[in-house]
Amino acid sequence: MTENDFLIQKNDDLASQKWPWWPLLPLYPYGRKRTIFSELISNEIWSFEQLQGLYYVAVPVRLTVVKVNGGLMLVNPLPPTNELIGKINLLEKKYGPVLTIVLPTASGLEHKISFPALSRCFPKADLWLCPGQWSFPLNIPSELVGIPKRRTKTLFDDGFPHEETCNWFSLGPVDIGLGRFQEVSCFHKPSKSLLVTDALISINPEPPLLFDLDPTPLLFHSRERGDQPLVDSPEARQKGWLRLVLFASFLRPEKLSIPPLSKILNYAFKPGLRDFRSHFGLFPFSWEKGWEDSAKELIGKRQPNIQIAPVVERLVFPRAKDAYIKWLDQIKDLNGIRWLIPAHYKAPIPFNTRQIKLLSSRIESQPWVKGQGNWRFLDSLDQSLLKRRIVPVNPLDPFKD
Repeated sequence: MTENDFLIQKNDDLASQKWPWWPLLPLYPYGRKRTIFSELISNEIWSFEQLQGLYYVAVPVRLTVVKVNGGLMLVNPLPPTNELIGKINLLEKKYGPVLTIVLPTASGLEHKISFPALSRCFPKADLWLCPGQWSFPLNIPSELVGIPKRRTKTLFDDGFPHEETCNWFSLGPVDIGLGRFQEVSCFHKPSKSLLVTDALISINPEPPLLFDLDPTPLLFHSRERGDQPLVDSPEARQKGWLRLVLFASFLRPEKLSIPPLSKILNYAFKPGLRDFRSHFGLFPFSWEKGWEDSAKELIGKRQPNIQIAPVVERLVFPRAKDAYIKWLDQIKDLNGIRWLIPAHYKAPIPFNTRQIKLLSSRIESQPWVKGQGNWRFLDSLDQSLLKRRIVPVNPLDPFKD
């Protein structure tokens, strides 16, 4: 291959990863969405992962493709770049056409924002929405954001897609003030897999493969100061990943502090760092000793730590412990459940009735409203929202008025 051939191929890759609608939800990596494709369950379930985040705090988000009778079902939409659609087309050639696209959450913007564009890529597919759709700051009807009304149905109200293959379970609805939290999970009977969006996660102990395409977020956060260069190494990637996990989980973890502005500026704009990739050396973070222990506790040591995402647990479910336990009671009775496939982080995860019962017991025995350590910032944020009456009163909060 000549140098010109390589440049042409590289440009073609860039063109296939463009996402022109990124200003609607300006999350990193903005207008370029690289996609990693993998098979999760042989000949049954496939994963399409992209990065998303703020200020290089980027984590993988997943569109899941499921084999159903006669074709394929897409769950949790992602930006339909040419790269992503091209890979789905390859699956269609072997397993049949895309029959159904499902948006299983009422509030998940990262999936909702790309749903109209994905639906136009598969004009013959039936569209299914979680009940109670809403948007912020303007609550715009679904048809006005580009979701075709003629072929769109609502889960529960209009039944369910592919009931011969799938069982459907609702988590919620939960009143969160601005709207509702509701998530509909899908149990794919042939593969014994439970598909969820935000209800449960298990965090990869090592950086996901998606970062191999561009490790910049990992390298950026692996540093201690803004004047340090972005140097790639396995150690830097691992360090950056653990810090990203803490950021994404707690927004402002216990061992993170914000240095004075004078100190931030003192390390900024140094030679070799005057570019967008390094944010011109602006690095407003300082990590204290012991942060690694917090990250390892979150991930789990010897086996995957299956958990509620901390942001969701602290900001949504303090008002809905009973609803969460009810959902766990429903899924624990699923016949032969073997796998958990979330829309974020690691998948597939071994998952069985015993683990569900242990999770339920752990939730019942531990404090449900956490406010210390890594949870302190999330707790203060929740209290601030309560004072402004943006979210409803938490019936389980011992410190409520």
